[in-house]
Parts: sequence; C-alpha cells; structure tokens
Amino acid sequence: MLIDFFFALRAARLPVTIPEYLSLLDALKRGVIEPSVDQFYHLARMSLVKNETHFDKFDRTFGAYFHGATQALDLTRDLPAEWLRKRFERDLTPEEKAAIEAMGGLDKLMERLKELFEEQKERHEGGNKWIGTGGTSPFGAYGYNPEGIRIGQDRSRHRSAVKVWDKREFKDYDDSIELDTRNIKVALRRLRKFARQGAAEELALDETIHATAANAGMLDIKMVPERHNTVKVLLLMDVGGSMDDHIHRVAELFSAAKSEFKHLEFYYFHNCVYDFMWKDNHRRYTERIPTWDVIRKYNKDYKLIFVGDATMSPYEILQPYGSVEYNNEEPGAEWIQRLTHAFPHFAWINPEPPGVWEYRQSVSVMRQLLGNRMFPLSLQGLDGAMRLLSK
Repeated sequence: MLIDFFFALRAARLPVTIPEYLSLLDALKRGVIEPSVDQFYHLARMSLVKNETHFDKFDRTFGAYFHGATQALDLTRDLPAEWLRKRFERDLTPEEKAAIEAMGGLDKLMERLKELFEEQKERHEGGNKWIGTGGTSPFGAYGYNPEGIRIGQDRSRHRSAVKVWDKREFKDYDDSIELDTRNIKVALRRLRKFARQGAAEELALDETIHATAANAGMLDIKMVPERHNTVKVLLLMDVGGSMDDHIHRVAELFSAAKSEFKHLEFYYFHNCVYDFMWKDNHRRYTERIPTWDVIRKYNKDYKLIFVGDATMSPYEILQPYGSVEYNNEEPGAEWIQRLTHAFPHFAWINPEPPGVWEYRQSVSVMRQLLGNRMFPLSLQGLDGAMRLLSK
C-alpha cells in the first residue's frame, strides 16, 4: 500500500525522495503513532514534505489515495463499497433530528465503530445502527447524526461530523495559485536576512558553555546582540486606472510586506514612474515627492520592487509628454533606468497573468527595460523574484 502511495506522490510532482520514504517506514516500524489515518497523515507529511508550499498538493494526493478512510480504522481492511453505495439521502424534520441522541464523545464513537466492523457482514441503508447510507447511525454517509464519523461521502451535508481527516488545512498553499496575505508572507520570507545588532541582550549558550569549561567550571556568561531582519525594501506601487482591478491583491501584498520587513519604504505612481511620486493617494496632487529625492535618500542596499500591471500606451514609457495625466518633460523609460541603476537589486511584480503579457505592447517594452525581471503575482512568481533579489 505505501509503495503505491509513494509513487502517487511522485506522480503528483511532489519532490519526495527514497530516503524520506525509508524514514517514514522506520517511524512506522518503531510504532511512533497509533494505527490512525489521522496520525499517519501528519507523520507522512512531516516525513515526506519539506516545503510548506507543497502542503496543498500533498493533502489533495493523500485525500485521493486514502479516499473514504477515517480516523483509527484498520488500514489493512477495506470497507466494502457496496455498504456505502448511495441509494438515497436521509432528510429528517427538526423534531426527528432532536430525537437522535449523540453517543457521548469521540472515544465512544471510535470504540463503537470498531465493534460494528467486527459484527457487520453486509451492506445496510436507512437504519440507526450499522455502517451504511441514509440512516441515523453515527457511521456512514448521506444520513444524519449530530455526532458522527463520515465515511465514503464526497462532501459535507449537515456539517455535523466530529472528524474528517482529509480536511485541507493548507488549501491555499500551492506554487501556481493566486495569493492571500498568509501565502505572500511565506514567499517574502526568502528575502529576509538576519544579523545581530544592538546591545548584548541574548544568552549565547554555546559560548557560555565553552567559556565556563575554559574557566575551570566557574560560570562565565556570554551574551550576544538580538537578531534583527536587516533587509531594506523600497516598494513602488502603481495605482489607479487598470490597477483598480487588482486593488485587493496588491493590498494583501502591501500588508504582508509591512509585516515581514522592518525597513520598508513605499511610494505610489500611476502607470509609469516619472519625475515625482507620492505617499498619500488622497494628496497626490498637493504632496508630490520628487523622484530624484527618493533616489538620493536611499542607498543601493535597498531592494527595489515595482508593483504594477505595466498596462498603458507605449508612449507613456517611451515619449516625452506621453503621460495621460500631465506633460512629463522626460519619458518614463529614463526614470525607470535611473531607478534600476541606483538600486541594482530590483524586480517588477505584475498582477496580470503571464498569458496576457505578450499581447500588450507596453508590458513587452517594460520587460525589455527591466532585463526581463518581471514576475507574476503568484507564489511561484514571488518566490522567483525573492530568489533574484537575495543574490
């Protein structure tokens, strides 16, 4: 069974290896878990998956392979599919539901389920005792019980099962999906770098042990400064126009960046960067910040990240006076080159899917200006951008 499971994971393009698989077998041999699918799930994921971006793929593959299994069942015995064939779904009145009493907790449910496994010899439906369908027994599918174990049912109906082991807790983790704030944080962490700064406030355990041993056993405490995230990020975000379609996702990226990076500076622009930017969109016309001031204020240690869909008229990038908002004396391409020269570690995050980039001339122009350092706003795209910026 487990050899096939290993190959199922490989077929799903999960990077599981033979040494990891042997470690899982060794843990099972040593009896580190009880004979429970739920516990085996956690053990297998811990042993075989080394990157949290693969959790969702693992959960989907595990769910497909062990479909219908449930906590504390004997994995060596298959539940006959005939017992769980869907003939009808049990729909009860509120009075009938109130009359069905729970069995008194998960332990008693599992104990009773084991007993029924030994007693039951055939398929059953519509009753209140056996494992089957459409009944009021706590065990089976398509029926009703306020405290039950769901077996062989593709989805929840009454949402009253005590335990469904194949619930995907990491549903959003995948290397090709659109992101939420949690997943963005995971991707941004690749860029973080830590150094010890400030006053010595943390105990250096190894150094203390060596110093005490060298001091003939007399305690010699050694302290070190606390570790801080030292990465500096300059975030320039496109707002307005076609970017209105991406407000929610860019807001999530901004929120995650503020949480992950202590040294974060941000400014806004529209379509392309010109000779000024702003910090407050409500005051974009009254409190403009010259782009030259931004370039001079921050040193080249800052990682420059543009966020925008790069969707505009090509004239806005290549021609003087091409901006749709005002008469810019220099083309946007000049300012893009000045910024990327001042901050050599840079990348552009585009919320539009890569499939449409080739159909938009302005995106092609911007990619050429950036040396193809444009990445999609997906977990895979952010991971690639953070790898580039960390070099």
